[in-house]
Order: sequence, then C-alpha cells, then structure tokens
Amino acid sequence: MASTPALLLLVLLMLFANETTAETNHTHLISIGSVISPTGTHASWASRSGLFAFGFYPHGNSYAVGIWLLNQPNHTIVWTHNRDSPSVPSNSTLRLTKEGGLLLLQGNEDPEFLTPLYYLYQAKVEVASASMLDSGNFVLYDKNFSMLWSSFHNSMPSDTILGGQNLTSGAKLVSSVSQSDHSSGHFWLRSQFDYVHLAACRVNSTCEPEDAYWAKNTYFEGYGYLQLSLSIEGSLCLQDYSSGSELECLASSKNLTDKSKNATFIYRATLDEDGNFRLYAHQFKGNTSSGVQTLWKAVEGDKCQVPLCGLNSYCFIKSDKAMCQCYPGFIRIKSGGNDTRFLDCEQNHSKDNCESIEDPTTMYNMTSLKDIYWGGSPYLVVPMEMETCKKSCQKDCDCRAVLYKSSICEKYKLPLLYGRSSKDASTTAFLKMPSGIVLSPTSNETALSSTKPSLFVDDKRSLIMILSFTLGWISFFGLVFVLYIFIIYRRQVHRYAILSASENLGFVEECSLRSFSFDELVKSTGGFAEEIGRGSFGAVYRGTIGDSNRMVAVRRLEKFVDEGEREFQAEITAIARTHHKNLVKLIGFCIDGSRKLLVFEYLSNGSLADLLFKSHMTMAWKERLKIALDVARGVLYLHEECDVRIIHCNIKPQNILMDEMWTAKISDFGFARLLKPSYSRMKKMDDKRSRYLAPEWQKDESVSVKADVYSFGVVLLEIACRRSSIDMN
Repeated sequence: MASTPALLLLVLLMLFANETTAETNHTHLISIGSVISPTGTHASWASRSGLFAFGFYPHGNSYAVGIWLLNQPNHTIVWTHNRDSPSVPSNSTLRLTKEGGLLLLQGNEDPEFLTPLYYLYQAKVEVASASMLDSGNFVLYDKNFSMLWSSFHNSMPSDTILGGQNLTSGAKLVSSVSQSDHSSGHFWLRSQFDYVHLAACRVNSTCEPEDAYWAKNTYFEGYGYLQLSLSIEGSLCLQDYSSGSELECLASSKNLTDKSKNATFIYRATLDEDGNFRLYAHQFKGNTSSGVQTLWKAVEGDKCQVPLCGLNSYCFIKSDKAMCQCYPGFIRIKSGGNDTRFLDCEQNHSKDNCESIEDPTTMYNMTSLKDIYWGGSPYLVVPMEMETCKKSCQKDCDCRAVLYKSSICEKYKLPLLYGRSSKDASTTAFLKMPSGIVLSPTSNETALSSTKPSLFVDDKRSLIMILSFTLGWISFFGLVFVLYIFIIYRRQVHRYAILSASENLGFVEECSLRSFSFDELVKSTGGFAEEIGRGSFGAVYRGTIGDSNRMVAVRRLEKFVDEGEREFQAEITAIARTHHKNLVKLIGFCIDGSRKLLVFEYLSNGSLADLLFKSHMTMAWKERLKIALDVARGVLYLHEECDVRIIHCNIKPQNILMDEMWTAKISDFGFARLLKPSYSRMKKMDDKRSRYLAPEWQKDESVSVKADVYSFGVVLLEIACRRSSIDMN
C-alpha cells in the first residue's frame, strides 16, 4: 500500500521521459529571448509540421494566448491560457526568458514586476528552450532537454485532449460557451471520487449518478486510478493509470469513412458547447486540411438527453432542434436572444403566505403537463392515487410540483432541474399555482408548440358590487356578523405584522449581523453561478458585496427543518456570538420563507483537505504543527470558552479552511441541531464522514464534546502523516 505513491510517480516520470524522447527535435527549438506579438512580424510559434501553432489569436476586439490546429478557413482552438479572462491588448508581447519561462507583457508593464505565465516550482531550474511539438503540446526544456512544463500536463482545464494526451484522475474537461467564446461553459467531464467512474454533467453539480447524463463505470482489480487516454492512432480508451493497461475502448479510427493514402490524421476528443463528448479526425494532405470527420459521440439520439435547460424550464425538440421553455406559471429571468438553451426561469407571482393559512388548498390550483419529467431528488415519495397526489401537494406548503407515474407520487421543491419532454416518459407533472391564475390543462402537443398558456385573472370588482348590494338588504344581524368577522380579521393581521417586525428586529439587533434579501444574494453571486464547495449542509457559492466588492462565501442551506423559525434564529444567534481567529466569521444571513442562506468571510486558500491530499506544495513539519494547533484552539473555544457550548459533530479536513496567511479556521459549526432528524441519521455515513465519526455515532447514542475530540484525533493523524485515513467500512 505504501509503495503506491512511489509507483504513480515513477509512471508519471516515464510518461514525461517518453514524450520528451519521442518528440524533441533539437533543430526546431525556440531559443531564449524569442519574442512574439499580435501585430508584429511573428504572432505565433509553429510546430515542425506546420499544423499546430502557439501564440496570439484574435478574440473579439482583442487577442488571446493559446494553441490551435491550422484548419482552413477557420482554426480549431485546442487550448487557451486563462480561458475565463483571456483578452490581452494588441500591444502585448510574449517573451521566452531564462528565469521564468514564458513572460506575458501587456502594454508597457515592467518585466521585473510580472508573474511568469508558466511558473516553475522546481528550485534553481532555468529554462533553456521551448518547442511547439507536432502533437499539439507546447513544452519548456532545461539545458539537458528535460521537460519542465507542458500544455498537456497543465492544471488549467480545457475542453480538448489531443492524440497522445491523457485525462488523469482528478482532472476534468470543461466545455466552452460557444465556438467563438472559449471561456468555461455549462458542462464538464470528470472522474468521480471512486476513481473508476467517468461522468459528464452540468457545471456546479455534484456529478453524482442522478446528475450525470453520460457515465462510464469501469472496475478493475488492485489499487489504481482511472485515466482517459487518446492515442496518436485515434483510440479513445479508459486505462489503469498505474499499469497503463487498457480497460475499455470507447472509439477508434476504425470508424473513418474516408481514409486516403499519404494523408496525415490528427485526432482530438472535445467536450463541445452542447455538452456532447465527441471524437474528431482531422485529415491533412501536406499542410492543407481536407476535411473533418466525427468518429464517435457519447450521447446518441434525442438531443434533450443532455441537460441543456436551466432552472424551472424543460427541453423539447422542434424541427430537430433542442429548445427550452419555462413551465406554466414561470417566466424567463433574462433574455438570451433567439437561442433558448440554458434558459433559467422564475415564478411569475410573488411569494405567498401558505404557512399562515388554515386551509392552503383554497389558495392553489394544479396545472398538468403530459410526458414531462425532471431530475433531482424528491423530498417525499409515496404510493397514492392521482387525485390524492394532487390534493396532497395543494395542502403541503413545501410542495411546488409533483411527478406521477405508475401510482407513485413524487413531491419536489423549487427549483426544478434537468427538465425534459419525452413521449416515452409516461409521466404526468403537476405544478402548483395561486388560484388567481387559471391555466387550462396543457397537453404535450400544446407544450411543444410556441403557444403560451392562456392567463385569466378573476374580476373581483363585480363580486364586490354584488355583495355590497346584497348586504344593503340583509338583516341587522347579518350586518353585525360581517362587521364582526372583518374586525377580527384586521386585528389578527395587525398583530401578526407587529409580532413579525418585533421578532426580526430583535433577532438582527441581538446577533449584530447584516440581514440580506434573497435578491441581493442572487445578484452578488451572479445567480449562484460559481460553486466553490459543497458540504453536509448545502452548496457554497462565491460572491461579492458592498462598493468595495468584498469577497464572501454564500452557503445555501438545503437540509434544515423548514418549521421552527425561532429555533433557527436562536442557533444563528449562537453562531454569531462566536469570535475567534480560528473560526470562520459569519457576516450575515437571509431568511426568505423556506430559503435560508448564510454569508461568511471568504478564505482564498481552500480547505485543509486540498492542501493535504491534492496539493503538490511541500509542507514543513513546523507548518503542519501550526495548522494542528490552530484547529485545536478553535475546538477548545467551541467547547469551553464561548458563551454557548457548541458541539461541531463534523470535524474533518474539508471543514477546515485556510486564509491568505495560511491560518486554519473551522467552518460549519453550530449546524448540527438544525438538521432534519431523518437526515442527521440517514446521511451520517455519506460523504466519507465515517472515518471521522466517534463510535457512539455508530450506536445512535447521545453525542458529547468527546465526539469532536475523536474527530480531531483522526484529523491530527492525517496532518502528521499527510495522507487520508482508512475507512474500514
């Protein structure tokens, strides 16, 4: 077991050596001091065959740095530096230097104060030359022609692998926005945590089986990791990373329909902007392109198999084109022109007060859609008849939609994800809407057309006039009864408003936190676009607040009880009262009905798990000792020094974050009592938590501060050994 890391390192060194030996041509090297610029005589460095080039290419009104395949009339971009902010001005230059490799100067910048484009971690290693290889790999060499850096092994994700390139475990491909915009798009292809599961899914999803629209599960004996490999001959295969043996081949060049003699073929596998993973073959005669063939694609048939649609919208096929449409009762959040893909929708009515109504069924109507289904996990699955299913959702304030199939009723909250229309679905979807909006039942044929559902609003004025005229002729006792009911109603509404205002005010004053609205947090996070982590209590998104654009982390709580508003406020008050340098600071909160969010300070250096298990940085023993002491001080404060004793119940490296000064801070404390009872027990073994849980968790016994001490002991061993503990389960 201990020899596995050494074996992986040996295999990696052999791969580097083989590629260097195979492709290094000392007569086609880029020497130190070489310079290229977008508008100069030389804008790129070409490979020996002239089919690949590295340098500046047009990007909108400016330029970007990348690698492309020389196709006519358009070039095929296969790699872009800093793809989410690629633009550089026309007066930029790219220079090969001895100390830092490639140095990108934008405008009149001073080279002495620039960070090299490709930073070399090896100490006292100087770059001697560079080369654009015929495989599409751009490399930097030292004086002995040993490879120091290459674009094939660069850590920044691209959307393409070329012949001779591997996608190793832990790496990922991220699709582009479009063929002209190579910034990160909506899909990624990645290896899962079990290292034998390759999956394609939407960006920011967990890529678990319920999220993946395409996946490959490959099992093999012994210890090893899965890698996706594309050979120079065009075979796209899954391999055992340790031994290099092939486990399964997805496609090969045997599918070529036109394979001319004396032609050169270059193969690339790309996760395209529509989410489909394809294998292409580019044929060249000399330096002239003679065509591109698609040899294989992961998703065949219905284009809606790929989750093209966003929140609260569904995909349907019209004229052999995938389109998205909002569900009835929803409107699109922002316009995207004629292209309806990746459409996000929101409810077209304001928030209701379902929890305060004695009989919620009077507030809602149910509209149906045939042969529609969506992804995600329902919060309740029960067998019942269709009418009973509809009425059950009307009574349930949490329920916003149901899927009914084969006498099974599945209840869902918003948002609805991965919606799709299919004649093979055999499902009926019911969506809840306020009774003031009446929609006729919509068949699948109507849904597939461009016709919008008809909207009808009740006319209250005529009803009021009729009631007023009738009340003028009724008896005195009837008038007294109506006035009595009206006075009682107004009195209850007034008391409820005063109570709500006083409770909210007291809560804010007590915890001294900033109260955010849900719309503020949606805007600050760009619509929850950038997920930076996911823990036991929900996803975490990056955002900015204030005029200074202060970076924050917004946690969207997903697994807490919806009832007990006062209990939730009490727990947040306890968290806000904690002040310690080794605890993540709570900045603010948002309570919007069932939607609860917390705003924390943003820590830029990630989690302790990333530092210990994924980072290649060398950690001295003093640094690890400092981290262990930081965590111990935070646990001691939670147990003995703060006003309210807090048991964390989930101490693990993923919940220990590092700030810019590499100080360890504990996060996710104080939430244990807020979890739903069913979730706290059913899900306690998920997410690799079992290795950190004390024995009393296994026996469902009461938990004390000793459980945190046990978890800290496991974390302490991992810090000392810098390796993950073994899960005996």
